[in-house]
Order: sequence, then structure tokens, then C-alpha cells
Amino acid sequence: MLEDAGTSWLLVRRELAPLLSTAPLPAAVKGIVWMGGLPPSSSAASPHEYEAALASAPPLGEAAVVASDDVAHLYYTSGSTGRPKGVMLTHRNVWVHALGNIAELRLTDGEVWGHFAPLFHLADAWATFAITWVGGCHVMLARFDAEGALAMIEREKVTMTALIPTMLNMMVHHEKVSSYRYDSLRRLLTSGAPIAEELVAKSMETFGCDYVQAYGLTETCPHLLMSTLKASLKRLPPAQQMAYRCKTGRPFIAVTVRVVDDEGRAVAPDGRTVGEIQVRGDTIMAGYWKNAAATAATFDGGWLCTGDLAVVDEEGYVNIVDRKKDMIVTGGENVFSAEGENVLYDHPKVLEAAVFGVPDPKWGEAVKAAVVLQKGQTASAEEIIAFCKAHLGAYKVPKSIDFLTALPHSGSGKISKKALRAPYWTHSDKQV
Repeated sequence: MLEDAGTSWLLVRRELAPLLSTAPLPAAVKGIVWMGGLPPSSSAASPHEYEAALASAPPLGEAAVVASDDVAHLYYTSGSTGRPKGVMLTHRNVWVHALGNIAELRLTDGEVWGHFAPLFHLADAWATFAITWVGGCHVMLARFDAEGALAMIEREKVTMTALIPTMLNMMVHHEKVSSYRYDSLRRLLTSGAPIAEELVAKSMETFGCDYVQAYGLTETCPHLLMSTLKASLKRLPPAQQMAYRCKTGRPFIAVTVRVVDDEGRAVAPDGRTVGEIQVRGDTIMAGYWKNAAATAATFDGGWLCTGDLAVVDEEGYVNIVDRKKDMIVTGGENVFSAEGENVLYDHPKVLEAAVFGVPDPKWGEAVKAAVVLQKGQTASAEEIIAFCKAHLGAYKVPKSIDFLTALPHSGSGKISKKALRAPYWTHSDKQV
């Protein structure tokens, strides 16, 4: 990513110094600004200490001139081959998205936003700009900890936060959840992974606040849908209101959303007919950094194709039921199945392999692998998982292995992941 982006400066917490020793930095890196003091050894590049650099800096001159369509951010996301792609978000993307959230969530200067989710992930990072715009207050956990988040809500009088469902689940079921007060909290948001209705209900009861599910992509800044209730729906009985809260949501104010069939026609708003979510608007990325082919493949006539399949009900609420691509979302992190499959195929005993997601009460989805061994070979699940751990990040490693005599194939000879997934999702309304 650093090489691809042409990174010239790094801003790094002192605790992360060991990471920089694992590989040489690209030649374009001019220096490192360290937060929390200089590390014992900082010879990787020209070192500067953050607070000292601020104190010694000359007075600020005129602000740099930027245009709304200039690139403000590069967020990297996995491509179809697993190679990261830089998502170009412009200044217009960022400020329109921030303003849209101010309107949708009724943000004011009285907000105290709890940054509990990682700021490299747009599930939370978007709030940096919206909360700053209205003059609210930011409070942060350096690293997520369920009790730490609960304590911070009480101590800092947090009014709102956005979480990955896994984090919310850990907080709600923490043994000390009843030891803290949450009077200040007015709304919880979740995004990045499926969430069970039972968890939504328990969260609203535990924290005594409103709940909103949000959906979006890195490519869209991210919000596309929010399950905020229309005024008319607030007159419904609680059980019916809950059903709408748990849908993926209605279109975010800053975008136009459509759900279309394979011919590009809008599906019927009957809650049954499935189509692909496509979007356009001022929060949609400018494209992928130095990757015109990937950009062209993502857009169709000005509409960004999300690859997510959904239905639309008569109230205009969209509900995702499946995804076209084989991306697994576990604990809010995207895992592309090809990465795990490439590693499994490197195992000398493996003949065929497929990686897919299965329901998991903690992570939303868990990574699972189906494996066919070479003739005459034997292996245990522990052996295969250990092999994967040596080559993959922890959250990408399969949690379980199915050993099969053969994998299901389509008529064209491709491995049918739909057939592999289906038995595990039989009792789930959503097929992701």
C-alpha cells in the first residue's frame, strides 16, 4: 500500500515501531513523525517527534488551495485477486457525506462521540469529520476493550458511537455491563457485518437508547442505507418497529439508490424480488488509484455496482440477502476467499479447497474451508489450520475445516460455493 500510494511521510504511534522493522520502507518515504515520543531505535527514516515538531513549526501561512474534486483520502480495500486497491475519496465526497450524517442523525455541538472502532475502518472514521463540523467532542480508546468502552460511555458522557456488531455483542454480554450508567447515550449505530435482531433488542434494552443499522462501502464514504425510522413507522407497535430497525435501511440522504435485475430494471418493491444494489451521488469515489480497469469494471452508466443483492419493501427499505462476490465479513473485516484458497492449495496434502462464510453468533460470519485431500493422504483440521496461520492474518484463517471426498461443481466445472454455504444458512433469513 505504501509503495502503491507513493507515501512520503508516516505518522506512527511509538508502540507500533516494531512493525516498521519487518520490511524496508519504500524509497519515497522521506521521514516518520512519531506520536508519544521517539522509539529507542528510529533509523528507518528521518525521525521527528510529533509534539516537538508542532512546537518548533513556523506560524501557519495561507491555507493550501484545494478543489472539491481533489483526492483527500486513499482507503485500501481488497480486489478480486486479493491485491489492495486504493479507493480515491475526494474532498467533496468527504464533506457531503459528513453533512449528510449531520442531517440524518441530527448531530449537534452537544455530541460526545465514542471512537471505539478502529479509525482505519470507515465504520467509524467518517464521524471524525461530521462531529468536528458541528463542534462536538471526540473521545477515543487506543484499542477496543469491551469494559473500557462501557466505562468510557459513563465517564465521558458519550452520546453516540458506531460499532461493528461483534464489538456491540461483547459489550452487551460483558459481565460488568450493569456496573455502569448509560444515561447520556442517545443512539448506537452498527455497520460492517450482519446483526441479529436479538442483539439489537438486547442492546436497546441494556443501553436505553435508539439503534440504527448503517450499510455502505469504502467506495461510498461509506453510508448508503440507514435503518432510521420514518415518522409514520414510529406509530407502529414495537415489534413492527423492530423489524424495520433490523432491515439494512432506507437510502442515505446524500445518494440515489436503486435495486435492479440483470437487465437493469428496478425490482418490484415487494420484499421478495432480488436485485443488485447500485448507487450514485456526491459521496461516490472518484475511482481506484492508478487502476482504470478496476474503476471501469465497478461502474455501469454512472452507477456504482455494489455486488450486494437485496430486496425492497413497500416503504422503500432495502434489505440485503446475499452478495455476488465471495467476500466474507467477519467481525467487520473483509476476507476474500481467494486469499485463503491460495494458501490451502499450497499445502502438499490438499487436492481441492474452497473458503466461504458460515453464520457465527460472535463474528457475524466465520471463515470456513472445505477441503479434498490428495489420494492416500490424511490430515487433521488442526494441521490445516496451523498451516494457514503461518501464511495468513489471524482473522483470515479458517475457524473450521470440512473434509469432503469431492467438492460440488457447477455445469461449467466451477466449484459451487452456493452449494457449500447453503446447509449452514438454512435457518437464517439473510444469506450472508
